[in-house]
Amino acid sequence: MEKAACEFAEENNISLVTVFPVFTLGAAPTPTAATSVSAMLSLLSGDEMPLKTLKGLAATGPIPTVHVDDLCRAEVFVAEKESASGRYICSSLSTTVMAFARFVAGKHPRFQGFPEKPRVCYSSEKLVREGFEFKWTDLDEVFDDLIEYGKVLGILPQ
Repeated sequence: MEKAACEFAEENNISLVTVFPVFTLGAAPTPTAATSVSAMLSLLSGDEMPLKTLKGLAATGPIPTVHVDDLCRAEVFVAEKESASGRYICSSLSTTVMAFARFVAGKHPRFQGFPEKPRVCYSSEKLVREGFEFKWTDLDEVFDDLIEYGKVLGILPQ
């Protein structure tokens, strides 16, 4: 869909800026959890379907991640930045399912993590070069926010 929008914009001489949100975590103003939220919280909730999604991600390598607040801020940022053009990747953290599982195991000992094999990560260099600064760059803070959001949504117990 993004490709079609870019082609249409180019054919019609329209300036179009897109922000690729990667794996978005954190409390969002929605009544249901996004796929990325459900998938990451499935390590604690044990919910079968999102856990399958997460296991599928494990085979793909890195998980470029961004907090929903930073994603929203980045979208407003490029919309207001006159020099912004083209596509921007919005990722403040890059992790793997294995690393995230180990992280969860450290914060929640009832979950047993497993070893990691790191791979390449996605780059937000273009977005940062424009002057955008990520607010959420610490996985610990993103995870704490994610846990609270999971409780609010009822995915995790209070």
